[in-house]
Amino acid sequence: MSDTVRRRALLTLIDSYLRKGAVVEIDGLGSFGLEHEKVVFQPNRRPRVFLAYGKEDRTKVKKLARDLKKAGFEPWMDEEQLLPGQNWPRAIQRAIEVSDFFVICFSRHSVAKRGFFQSELRYALDVAACVPLEEIFLVPIRLGECELPLRIARSTQYIDLFPDWETGVKALVWMINGQMKNCGTKRPA
Repeated sequence: MSDTVRRRALLTLIDSYLRKGAVVEIDGLGSFGLEHEKVVFQPNRRPRVFLAYGKEDRTKVKKLARDLKKAGFEPWMDEEQLLPGQNWPRAIQRAIEVSDFFVICFSRHSVAKRGFFQSELRYALDVAACVPLEEIFLVPIRLGECELPLRIARSTQYIDLFPDWETGVKALVWMINGQMKNCGTKRPA
C-alpha cells in the first residue's frame, strides 16, 4: 500500500469519526476538525508542561495541573494521559520531548526516591541539552522543604510552592508566559 493510499484511508477514517461527533486529538499536539467539509488539523497553541513528581505528591501535583490548566496551559501528568495498554515508557519520553517545559516537583519524597521520577529527570536533562541556552526548559519547583540535587541546585533557579501556594503558581505562570512570548513556539513537535 502506498503512502498516498494510507493517507487517504486515514483521512477518511478521521472524517467519519468527526462527522459522528468524536474528538480526534494527537497526544496534546492538536486536534482534527471539519472546516468547510474538509478535515483540518488545528495545532494546540497552549504551552505544554510536563509534570514530573513522586507518587506520594500526586494530590499536590494534581492541584498544580488544575491551576496550570486554568492559566491556559496544557499540563501532562502520567496518570491523566497514559492509556491502558500504551507503551508507557515511550509515551513518557515522547511527552517530555514535545513539552515546552519540564516542571520537576521536588519534595522530601521525590528527592530521595529511586525509580521512575529519577529516570524522567535524567531523560529531561538529556532533552534539555538540545534546547538553546537562552530558553528555559527545566523548571524545578519545591512542594515543601527539601534539598535539591546538586546538579540542579548549582545551575537552576527554583520556585517554592510553599508556604504560599498561590504566589508560587503565579511565579510559574508568569515565567512560562514570558518565555513563550520571548521565544515564540519553543520547539517543533
